[in-house]
Amino acid sequence: MTASATLFRYILRHFLVNFAALVMILFGLVFIFDVIELMRRASGAQDVSINIVLMMAALKLPEVGQKVIPFAVLFGAIYTCWKLNKTSELVVIRAAGISVWQFLSPMILGAFLIGVAVTTAVNPASAIMLEKFERLESAYFNTSSNLVTVSRTGIWLRQPAEEGYALFHASSFDQQHWRMQDVIVFFFDRDDTFQKRVDSPRARLDDGFWELADARINTAEGARTADIVQLPTELTARQIEESFANPETVSFWRIPEYLRIMTEAGFSGTRLAIHFQSLLALPFLLAAMVLLAATFSLRPQRFGGTGVMIGLGVGVGFFIFFMESILQAFGISQKIPVYLAAWTPAIVSLLMGASALLHMEDG
Repeated sequence: MTASATLFRYILRHFLVNFAALVMILFGLVFIFDVIELMRRASGAQDVSINIVLMMAALKLPEVGQKVIPFAVLFGAIYTCWKLNKTSELVVIRAAGISVWQFLSPMILGAFLIGVAVTTAVNPASAIMLEKFERLESAYFNTSSNLVTVSRTGIWLRQPAEEGYALFHASSFDQQHWRMQDVIVFFFDRDDTFQKRVDSPRARLDDGFWELADARINTAEGARTADIVQLPTELTARQIEESFANPETVSFWRIPEYLRIMTEAGFSGTRLAIHFQSLLALPFLLAAMVLLAATFSLRPQRFGGTGVMIGLGVGVGFFIFFMESILQAFGISQKIPVYLAAWTPAIVSLLMGASALLHMEDG
C-alpha cells in the first residue's frame, strides 16, 4: 500500500511539473504574440505607452491561456509517459503487476483537478481581467463597446443619435419580431447632457429606424404626444444579437443567473449556455487528454516508431480542438443541441482513449 502511494505521488509530481513547465512556455508565447499585436495596433493610436500595452496583454493572458490548457495537459502527459518509457521505469512498473489504469490514475486525477481549478477559480478571475482589458481597449483603441446590456431592471441599449447618443430601456424584448415593450429612450448630447425623453409602450426595429408607437415626448419646452415616432438607426438585428457581453467576461458562478435574466428578457442565451456547459465538461476533457496521450506514448521503445506515434497524438489533440470549435459554432447557430455541442469533444475523447487503452491492455 505504501509502495503504491509512493508511486502515485511520484507520477503525479512528474506530471504536474511537466504540465507547469509547458503552461509557462505556452503562456509566454501567447503573451509575446499579444504584445506584438497590441504594439501594432498602438502604432496607429495616440498616448498608448509600452506600459499600457504590457498591462493589456497581461489582462488578456488568462482568457487566451484557458484555450491552451488542454494542449498543456496533453503535451505534459505525453512527455511524462515518454520519459517513464525511455528510462525503463514503465517496464519495472508493469513487471510489478501494476496495470495501465493504475499508473495513469495519478495523471487522470491531476488533469481532472486542473480542470476543476480552471473552471471554478481561473475562469472567474479571467472574466474580471478580460472585462478590464475590454474597457482599456475601448478607451485607447476606440473599439465599440457592447451595445446591449441585460440586467434585473430590463434591457439597456445604446446607439448614436444626431447630436450625441440615445439610451434605450425596455422591460422585455420579442426577438422573433424584434419588438421591445415598455420603452423609455433618453437622449444625451456629446457632453452627456440630458436633452429629452421619449416613452412608448412598444418599439419595433425596422430597416433603418426604430418605430415607437403612442409615444410621449418630454423636453425642456414641455410634453407632447405622437402616434408614431421614427428614430433613425444604423443598428441591424444581427448587430444586436452579436453585441451582448462576451461570454468570457461572465464569471462561471454568475452564468446561471445571467442566463435566467437573458431568457426572461426574451433573448437567446444559447452562446452563453454552450460556454457554461463547456466549462462543466472541461475537467472530463482534460482527463481524456491523458488517456489519448497514453495511447500514443506508451509504445515500447524496442518496437520503434515512438516519434511517429507521439506526432499522431499531437495531431489527434489538434483534431479534438477543431472539432470542439466546429461543434460550438453549430451549437451557437442552433443547428445542434447545446449539450451535444459542449459535451461531445469530452465524451468522444474519453471513449477513444479508453477504447485504445483497453485494446493495448487486454488485446
